[in-house]
Amino acid sequence: MNRPATSVTTPWESLDLSGAAADGPVAFHDDLSPATLLEAYRHGLYPFPADTEEQRLLHEITAEIGIAAGQITVLDGGADPYAVAWCSPDPRPVIPVRSARIQRSLRQQLRNKVDWTTTVDTCFERVVRNCRAGREPRWLTDDLVASLCRLHESGHAHSVEVWDGDDLVGGTFGVRIGGVFSADSQFTLRSGAGKVAVVDLVRRFAESGGIAVDVQHDGDHAKLLGACPIARESYLELLATHAGAGGALPADPRPARRLAA
Repeated sequence: MNRPATSVTTPWESLDLSGAAADGPVAFHDDLSPATLLEAYRHGLYPFPADTEEQRLLHEITAEIGIAAGQITVLDGGADPYAVAWCSPDPRPVIPVRSARIQRSLRQQLRNKVDWTTTVDTCFERVVRNCRAGREPRWLTDDLVASLCRLHESGHAHSVEVWDGDDLVGGTFGVRIGGVFSADSQFTLRSGAGKVAVVDLVRRFAESGGIAVDVQHDGDHAKLLGACPIARESYLELLATHAGAGGALPADPRPARRLAA
């Protein structure tokens, strides 16, 4: 269960998304502290930090174009706002947990995975670091990883792990805001393991009283799981309506084969 958070002042209170860009950044602000990061998720935003000077320059060019079009806001505070872009897609792909499904090919694969198990919050930082390994641009910067780990320690960020015996073979992680779980990323070291992690997250989240899993980016796998695009305004209403919903994620180790049922 999410623990009560101390009231903090963040820049997101005054951010107007009514005319914001549908794709790409809607704001720039370089504060990645745990409190600011958590409030961003509560306001339907997630970060995309620049890991290189080239990426930072691209952010600045994007901001200039977006500001001129009235679609991007550069928020006050910080030494270099262009270091972090903040996104809020419109529409947003969301999986209603009660109607999620699993594709036949993955069900067939799972029936043979007698040694695969799933866990929750067993090695959060390890999952995050696996999610960033070998990926360009490297949006999971050291600062963002550190803040996510702080949110995990305070009960707001969670991971799901997939194991083949003692080997970690896949996983996913994200931030929970009441009845909505924003799934940030996944990784796969053996075929299908990342998908299994997402399916397991959806099942466990439903058990905990969750309403929907936000997958942030549209894609074939998300659609196969039952993700459907909803308007940004509807997503923000979903966050507000279910801000206090749900209990703790079930954390007991479970056989992955059960997901094939």
